[in-house]
Amino acid sequence: MLRVTNVTKKFGALTAVNNLSFEVSQGQVFGIAGPNGAGKSTLYNLITGLYDFKGTISFKDQDITGMPPHVIARLGIARTFQIPQTFPSLTVEKSIEVGSYFGSQKGFDKDHVDTVLAFTNLAAKRDAPTGSLNLLDKKMLMIGAALATRPEILMLDEPMAGSNASEIIQLMDLIRRINQDLGVTIIIIEHFMKVLTELTQTLLIIETGTEICCGDPREVTSDPRVIECYLGDSHD
Repeated sequence: MLRVTNVTKKFGALTAVNNLSFEVSQGQVFGIAGPNGAGKSTLYNLITGLYDFKGTISFKDQDITGMPPHVIARLGIARTFQIPQTFPSLTVEKSIEVGSYFGSQKGFDKDHVDTVLAFTNLAAKRDAPTGSLNLLDKKMLMIGAALATRPEILMLDEPMAGSNASEIIQLMDLIRRINQDLGVTIIIIEHFMKVLTELTQTLLIIETGTEICCGDPREVTSDPRVIECYLGDSHD
């Protein structure tokens, strides 16, 4: 469904992504992990059209290399960010509507907005200003705005960051339902390895923009190279 081929991105002398290749299959939950500064978020920015790069990226056999972000979004790739991005002056409902207005090929759909509000457990807060939301609800809202674009791939960037154990369980449940009930392919960057081993079918580990290991999550997390570069000597 998504194919990244020999992708390299340099910022001056710094190589953020180094000749990276991988494929994500339709219906999959695909995990990406690695040390801070490994190039994970830069990779997201390349896939979604924020930076130019060397190499090619294709979506459903269509070359999307060099396409602007709004075109890629309307083709069916949506993303979230590490820090929840909201419109503080808008209500929850209006924020979801923004995704439907500007990100969906089908245009604005009020019924779909209502469905997303219910799916993300935000219907009761639809009239609340987004600036009043707690961190968990802001994350739910950001995911909801992405879902309003009707994506075929949803890219999540560290959705569990700053969350407590209860919130992580709620977010994991939402991600599973997005994947299984809505049929959306998920790509997730995350530091919590337990989340990745429970959610994903394939896990890619990168360091300094280079692939270290890719495959079954439990095999990957047992790989000596991954333990050395990322998990550390204390990993059991």
